[in-house]
Amino acid sequence: MEIRSIRQDFAAEIAGLDLSRDIDAETVQAIWCAIDRYAVLVFHDQRLSDPQLHDFAARFGELEIGRSAARGGPRRLAIPQIGDISNLDLYGNVRALDDRRRLDSLGNRLWHTDASYMPVPVVLGMLHAVAVPPASALGGGETEFADMRAAYDALPAATRAAIDGLIIEHDVFWSRAQIGFTEFPAGEREQYPPSPQKLVRLHPGSKRKTLYLSAHASHVVGWPVADGRLLLLDLTTHATQPMFVYRHEWRVGDVVIWDNRCTMHRGRPHNEHQPRDLRRATTLDTGSTLHEAA
Repeated sequence: MEIRSIRQDFAAEIAGLDLSRDIDAETVQAIWCAIDRYAVLVFHDQRLSDPQLHDFAARFGELEIGRSAARGGPRRLAIPQIGDISNLDLYGNVRALDDRRRLDSLGNRLWHTDASYMPVPVVLGMLHAVAVPPASALGGGETEFADMRAAYDALPAATRAAIDGLIIEHDVFWSRAQIGFTEFPAGEREQYPPSPQKLVRLHPGSKRKTLYLSAHASHVVGWPVADGRLLLLDLTTHATQPMFVYRHEWRVGDVVIWDNRCTMHRGRPHNEHQPRDLRRATTLDTGSTLHEAA
C-alpha cells in the first residue's frame, strides 16, 4: 500500500491494493489511518462488482440504506446498501431532464455532508465509477471535496469561540427546497424529520476540531432563523474557498473514500444526455453528534 499526498494533509492517492479481493485487518487499519490523516482517498483502476463493493465497505462499519432504496419498489441495483448515483432509470436509459428522481438528486450539486439530516449520521462515503460521461462544455461530473478541519483552523479565534457549542437543525427538505424541488412521495417528510447536530465536532481519529456543515443545515437552534442562515452561509462560503477544496476528475475504475465527519462535497454538472454511473456505499456512525466529546 503506497500513499501519495495530493495536497499536503488533504486528499491522497492510494496504490498497491486491489479492493475486489479480501483485505486483512492490518490493511483495514492502514486505510483508517490514511482516512484520519487525509479525509479523502483515491484508488485508481479498480474493477468492483456491487457485491465486492458492498463487502469491502462493510469492513469499515454497518452500511446505510439511503432514502431512494428505503422507498421500496423496483431498483436498477439489486443490493439496497449500494446507492445508485447515476442519471439512469430502471432499465439503464438516461433519465429525462424533468424526471422526478433526477431532480431530487440535483440537490447533490449543493455543498453537503451525506445524511446529516439523520439522528445518527454517516461516517465514510465510497463511490465507484462504472461509467463516466465524456468531457463537455457543461463539465465532466467532477466531485469536489472541502477540508472542514482546515477551514475551522483558519477561522479567527473569536469566531471559533463564538460558534463552539452551537446546535444546527439539519433537514433534507430544506436542502431540496433551495433548488426548487418539493415533490416528495407521500409520507417521506414524516419518515425523515429534521435532526439537530453540533456545528463544531471533534474528529475522533485525528483529534482535530472540524466544522460540520451541509446544505441540509437549516438554522441555528435557539436563534432567529434568518440570523442562523446568514451565519451558515458565511461559514460555508469560508469553508469552500479554493484553498480548502480538492476537485476529483473521474475516470472509470476510480474508487474514492471520504470522511463525512470532516468534509463537505458536491457533484458538478455534466452532459445529461450521456450516461454517468457511480455506485455508492456509506457507513453508519454509532451515535448522535450531540453525545460526542467536545
